[in-house]
Amino acid sequence: MKIIKADAAEFKDFFRELRQRGGAYSPKLLSDVTEIVRDVAARGDEALFQYTAKFDRYELTAATVEVTPAERKDALSLVRPEDLEIIKSAARRIEKYHLNQIVEGWSATAEEGIELGQRVLPLRRVGIYAPGGKAFYPSTLLMAAIPARIAGVEEIILVSPARDGKLNPLIAAAAEVSGVWRIFKVGGAQAIAALAYGTKTIPQVDKIVGPGNAYVAAAKKLVFGQVDIDMIAGPSEIVVIADNTANVCFVAADMLAQAEHDEMAASILLTPSESIARQVSQEIDQQLRTLSRKTIMEQSLAKYGAVIITASVDEALELANLFAPEHLELMVENPAGILDKVRNAGSVFLGSFTPEALGDYLAGSNHILPTEGTARFSSPLGVYDFYKRMNVISFSREALKKLGSQTVRFAQMEGLDAHANSVLIRSK
Repeated sequence: MKIIKADAAEFKDFFRELRQRGGAYSPKLLSDVTEIVRDVAARGDEALFQYTAKFDRYELTAATVEVTPAERKDALSLVRPEDLEIIKSAARRIEKYHLNQIVEGWSATAEEGIELGQRVLPLRRVGIYAPGGKAFYPSTLLMAAIPARIAGVEEIILVSPARDGKLNPLIAAAAEVSGVWRIFKVGGAQAIAALAYGTKTIPQVDKIVGPGNAYVAAAKKLVFGQVDIDMIAGPSEIVVIADNTANVCFVAADMLAQAEHDEMAASILLTPSESIARQVSQEIDQQLRTLSRKTIMEQSLAKYGAVIITASVDEALELANLFAPEHLELMVENPAGILDKVRNAGSVFLGSFTPEALGDYLAGSNHILPTEGTARFSSPLGVYDFYKRMNVISFSREALKKLGSQTVRFAQMEGLDAHANSVLIRSK
């Protein structure tokens, strides 16, 4: 692990590299993905099936691209009952948490003769992307589909790469539990394009949610405007703030858990204690020897892992707000006491017995979070992401007279005579 002092010049270089690691904005990548998106938009299923054969190495046709009820049932039968019960338990906790996010419309009398309000309507059809490359994430499917269902989305469509053309049993289980309507065996940028533009077999959706690799992130960026998206999700990341009361075994374990995702994941420790810094670095080496994804973790930690020594916990908090991490753990003496100083983070985990893994699976909060500094302005996925809002305005004749002359003048100020006339004609 790199050990860097916060005031060192190399820290600025490391921070810059960390924020740019996702690759979704690479000109070469964007160019390649643009070609795929345009091709699928133009040729539909023909292009979709060709790219699936090229990148995922299995053949699809119009008859086989959608997972049939029998295939869903067969895949579900392969899930161990105890594993299915865990998935159901997670789903119940996720549902309970997200029921607090329901938004309702409103109507009010602004003044005599004027009624103003807003309708809150669920999106009709949503597409969910579930990764299927290095690993399958049924937990991510739960996090995306359950809030959509709570919001009242009519049709929840799932796209996910299918190894050898077969649906992963755990994905099948999460789909069944969370209320997914239809499932298609496609992934990558071509799946995002199919959802955005629609093909003969895959219906066009109103919004696409769910993380994927750099190709998926770039495709979501390109189709935004044709459809809505949740966010441009980059590689996963964690920042841990630890003082001299922290358990170094816990800190090391949580950093390794993040590095386990892939070679682009970032694991950062901010601490004012040089002793903690050295001990965590040594503990990471010790724990790493026993873990199955050692090679991935070694590459992740070598490039995007670091222990950063700060002057104080307050400076660590300042740097954490600058990082705006996806996950922030506060392993300090009084974590609740410094929570108000946290401005930018996707999820915050308080204390030594709240590992980030709880947020991934069973806490109930959503783990689809802003990454790469976007927590400065973005939020976790939630029920509110599956609504649209519609303004409602009603004026009486008398209310129109009251505001009519000012409305006419405002339109004239902007040089829009027809706007002015649309008010004047009602006053004659």
